[in-house]
Amino acid sequence: MQHFFVEPSQIQGNRIHITGADVNHIRNVLRMHPGEEISVSNGTDGRDYRCEIDTIGEDEVLCRLMFIKEDGVELPVRITLFQGLPKADKMELIIQKAVELGVYEIVPVATSRCVVKLDEKKAKSKVERWQTISEAAAKQSKRAVIPQVQAPMSMKAALDYAAQMDKAAIPYELAEGMQATDRFVEEVRKLAAQSNGDTIPQVGIFIGPEGGFTEEEIALAQEKAVAPVSLGRRILRTETAGLAILSVLMFQLEERSAEPEEEQ
Repeated sequence: MQHFFVEPSQIQGNRIHITGADVNHIRNVLRMHPGEEISVSNGTDGRDYRCEIDTIGEDEVLCRLMFIKEDGVELPVRITLFQGLPKADKMELIIQKAVELGVYEIVPVATSRCVVKLDEKKAKSKVERWQTISEAAAKQSKRAVIPQVQAPMSMKAALDYAAQMDKAAIPYELAEGMQATDRFVEEVRKLAAQSNGDTIPQVGIFIGPEGGFTEEEIALAQEKAVAPVSLGRRILRTETAGLAILSVLMFQLEERSAEPEEEQ
């Protein structure tokens, strides 16, 4: 089933109005017809609106709401990936796969060892491109929200931002043992158990660029209560590390939500 995003204002009672580039995609690329079913999300409430195409015009596709699927696909915690700016086009791959794995937000971080340097004009252009990739990945994986790609931050600004979250960790190649990692994962699971419609816990993950973090950055992170953790005995590339820990968290959180209720 094809999946599309609309603004909340485009959902009006049992009528859903699709406009913009998706109209051309529905009419000329997918060659859909009235009567076909599609899935729609408004990117904010986590709901999956199942609807039937009513009419396909030049500038608008009008749909009829059939039902709302409440048990969405979003994780019970909102995970922000603080990604040290990598070289070449690695960021595009990282964003695409992180969105598929359930990340809620991505913050590019300019750390001491980043080779890539973005001025304001380049950063704006990059963020626009990255946001397009995030939206495409959200559609493909049938997410209920489009993860936001923020403007690049300094390490200090990123740590200040993470200080507002419930929990944050920073994988570090010199961290020893898996005890801290196990403890972090369990703490995130406990936060997930407290999640409800009104309060959704926030978790931050910091990933360094090629060359990793400096000792000073790790010390600063610890001052901000961001815990160094290990991802194992092997050194992972920057484009692998974030996806590795996101996969672990996704598995643990999906496992929790999928557990059947105990019989009385």
